Amino acid sequence: MSNAVTNAPAAPSPVEKIRVKVDGREIEVPKTMPDWQGKPQPTTMLQACKLAGVEVPHYCYHPKLPVAGNCRMCLVEFSTPMMDPATRKPVVNEDGSPKMARSVLPYEPQTPRGAIACATPISPGMEIHASSPATKQMREAVLESLLINHPLDCPICDQAGECKLQEYSVQHGQAASRFVEAKVHKPKAVDLGPRIMLDDERCVLCTRCIRFTRDIAGDDALGIVNRGSYNTIASAPGRSFDNNYTLNTVDLCPVGALTSKDFRFKMRVWFLKETPSVCTSCSTGCNITVGSREGVVHRYEPRENDAVNGPWMCDSGRLNYRWIQRPDRLDTVKLRGAPSDWAAATSAVVSLLRGAPKGSVAFVASARQTTEELWLVSRIARQLGALTDSVPREGEADRLLVSADKNPNSQGSRLTGVSFTEMGVTIPEIARGIEAGRIRTLVVLGEDVTKGGIDAALLARLENLVVADILPSPTSEAAHVLLPGCAHAEKRGTFVNGKGRVQRFQKAIEPRGEARAEWEWLQEVAVALGAVEPSRSIEGLFNRMAADVPALAGLEWARLGDQGVSVPV
Repeated sequence: MSNAVTNAPAAPSPVEKIRVKVDGREIEVPKTMPDWQGKPQPTTMLQACKLAGVEVPHYCYHPKLPVAGNCRMCLVEFSTPMMDPATRKPVVNEDGSPKMARSVLPYEPQTPRGAIACATPISPGMEIHASSPATKQMREAVLESLLINHPLDCPICDQAGECKLQEYSVQHGQAASRFVEAKVHKPKAVDLGPRIMLDDERCVLCTRCIRFTRDIAGDDALGIVNRGSYNTIASAPGRSFDNNYTLNTVDLCPVGALTSKDFRFKMRVWFLKETPSVCTSCSTGCNITVGSREGVVHRYEPRENDAVNGPWMCDSGRLNYRWIQRPDRLDTVKLRGAPSDWAAATSAVVSLLRGAPKGSVAFVASARQTTEELWLVSRIARQLGALTDSVPREGEADRLLVSADKNPNSQGSRLTGVSFTEMGVTIPEIARGIEAGRIRTLVVLGEDVTKGGIDAALLARLENLVVADILPSPTSEAAHVLLPGCAHAEKRGTFVNGKGRVQRFQKAIEPRGEARAEWEWLQEVAVALGAVEPSRSIEGLFNRMAADVPALAGLEWARLGDQGVSVPV
């Protein structure tokens, strides 16, 4: 009994809470909350208001950056319990309630003194007047100051529709300007770096870009130069603002000062359809939002997921979408070089696989395919006694988000049994089998195997080469059966990132031409061969796969949500 008690896990310590009032409503809030580094710090007024469901407008504050407290937009009026200076005890009213003292200017006792909510800790009994007339007057004054020199170019600004200055001007600003002097003019269309354009006139000097670049990206490349109304953001002398995370400053900028050269003047944001997805550039699996319109992808943006990428993503991943619109996309089904249709092509694949002797078939399935597609390949291969593998992709990593594994679904390939712990170890065996004449049929999904260990001379020795891909390659040119595939933005499915997080993504645009999601025709082949039971949807297919793959046991599509679920790998 004593051992059981001793070995029992310790109960978590209770969270210490503080009672405060926000706009007259009493709430309990934690005494401390995690800061931008995840370390516990005293809870601030802004955090308390957020917990109470009251918005406090702000520009410089960001929960993932160090607090600067320089925009003053979050000024709020507040009161604290009065203390008897002699006894150091609270002063109470006749009804026993604490007597409150509003914070006022020492030289003007009738004028409330606001506190910057993003940097001021709460204290027991504090009352925060986030919607009082004095607070509203302070916000109007701050906005009036910010708009004094701001250009009136909203109609041509890329930030229109996503601009906090626009939103706050409507919600908290004055209807008319009292400013009659000439505006201060600053540099416009400044080439800050290879991917960033700066308009200094729009900048409100919130310093989010400076703090992100210094404290998150680790590249102290930006700062403020000049003085007073002539303050401007600038890169270090003689340096271009160029690291792999510069485009995060465009997301962070609350106005239109920093804009992406890639997206600049391309599309109004209110026309874009936003689809939750996953970046395919490496095994980190950053959560993204695909912005598209009328079948064309216009941008990727990071989608916040603290278990994977937080609110950030690298520039190389963000810009890795242009290939989806390449004019040379494979978009026609072909049989022996002649145009065909899906029914004939699928029937041909079933016939040649069904008639193939055991051990005469091999599969090379890209680790850029979905987990569901890789599982179908594994089940078909198991039925045929076929060899399977995926091609490894290695590159440089960094300390933040970029992984050395450039495949988005290497773990999915391993978990489903397409590849072993070390990817690519079976490909030499497949090549030797083709050379010896043992392997006569090769099915390739999403790979140019001439760059992965099986050259064109070996491909020419095959009786049957089935290729499903998106872009043309020497492998697709040699195919006997050519099946146009889909980019991840054109279908639904899951990836398992390098740390074992199963994440689903949704379809953003329609596929090109006759292109079809690989899982659809793979399932038709697998059902015809008796390898799986049919599923009517990707949800049902995922659930069947989860029941078959030990590492995914107990998972269901609906449980994944938009943030994903971690599994042992």
